[in-house]
Amino acid sequence: MREEGFLFTPVREICKGPVVTCLPDDTVVAAARRMDERGISGLVVEEDGVAVGIVTDRDLRRLVARSAGRIRDTRIREVMRSPILTVGDQAPAYEAVYRMARHNIHRLLVVDAGGRMVGMVTGTDILGIQTNSPLYLRDEIARATSVSELERVNGRVLEMVRFALRAGARTRDLVGLISHFNDEVTRKAAEILQNEGVTLPERAAYLVLGSEGRGEQTLRTDQDSAAVYDDDLDERARWDVERFSVRLVEILLAIGVPPCPGGTMASNPQWRHSLSEWLHRVEQWVTVPTGENMVNFGMFQDLRTLWGDPRLERRIKEHILELTRRHSLFFPRVAKNIVRFPPPLGWFGRVRTERRGRHKGRVDMKKAGIFALTEGVSLLALEAGVLDGSTWQKIDALRHQGVLSTEEADRLDDAFTTLVGLRLRHQVRNLSEGRPPDNYLDPLRLTPRERADLRRALEEVGWFLQYIRSRYRLDFIR
Repeated sequence: MREEGFLFTPVREICKGPVVTCLPDDTVVAAARRMDERGISGLVVEEDGVAVGIVTDRDLRRLVARSAGRIRDTRIREVMRSPILTVGDQAPAYEAVYRMARHNIHRLLVVDAGGRMVGMVTGTDILGIQTNSPLYLRDEIARATSVSELERVNGRVLEMVRFALRAGARTRDLVGLISHFNDEVTRKAAEILQNEGVTLPERAAYLVLGSEGRGEQTLRTDQDSAAVYDDDLDERARWDVERFSVRLVEILLAIGVPPCPGGTMASNPQWRHSLSEWLHRVEQWVTVPTGENMVNFGMFQDLRTLWGDPRLERRIKEHILELTRRHSLFFPRVAKNIVRFPPPLGWFGRVRTERRGRHKGRVDMKKAGIFALTEGVSLLALEAGVLDGSTWQKIDALRHQGVLSTEEADRLDDAFTTLVGLRLRHQVRNLSEGRPPDNYLDPLRLTPRERADLRRALEEVGWFLQYIRSRYRLDFIR
């Protein structure tokens, strides 16, 4: 069977059963004995017929190492991991692969439509066949010990994306997986720096911004990052923050991640500040909403800690929420900037392309609709007090809070998924043809169905911009 064909196999056909269980009040000695008798490496913890956790041989080894062997009376509930992650028995195998890689785990409990336990599926069940699978790539990243090894592994992300696209992986799942591996590659680069003696001081953090901060980056077209540190760090510690930031950006460049054309990187002093300096800068962006300030705020609001102290990120986000609640005029001013980018649709729904320059005949997917959707959804989410998550997750949150109706949320979700999926496939094609990934898609290279999907998605962008215009009463603002 072809590798990608395998990923469509129902999980029921590759899992192993029946499930071997234990009780929360069983002793770890009894659980270890049961694993040994059955020749297995883990037990599902069951209570009143419900799976409440899992315990593995690794958990027991860790217990022995930490307790100096005094484990006779230790109960399973003291060492089990909970909750246990599951996958439906009729789900395709790629969904199990995605969940294991995304959550960095090795096994999933397989359940039927009624929630009854069917079996277990492990990474080992899949790895032997799937050398291009996300699980294999995860292990390669973990084993990398040098920049050259990390460069080779980073290049394999494209192979994984091609493989997953052929396998029919859903756009939202695949984008989440790409972002997950981008994060892991960057964290591994930070670990390599640590081994070289280049460390980020305590009470400092390396932040990712924009699409990377939202966890919805497709193929890495550039770096967007920043650094923050506590106000009372001394000069030596601040120098260490600078050295770490500069070296990390250099490593990412070396392994093939291009620099941000606008210089939005932690190596740039303009994007590396103390906490109080960042709070002041954010206040300037919010209270003086010039074009440049709104662009900077839009990039920065999706900050996420990738390495270091997450406390600083939380403090900045609290400040953002507090500021924007106090300055309600900020929302319509940002909305006015968003609606400046209508979708490129002409008469009879014809998609307009760039008329001149090196991108003549192509559509800038970011300007055509992705920008309007991500920024518009982020604006609504910010007003609702939601700063974390991807555009998809923010749409879900807005649906849950009643800001968007179910129909409105579905329309936005479908349009965003279509545009991001088309851009991702375009970027993969570019790389396959020896060109760098970009946002400029040639409609003539799309299938008739893809062109129809693009047109419908852009029509939904037009509807959403009208929604934004009406919600923030932009016709009454000069």
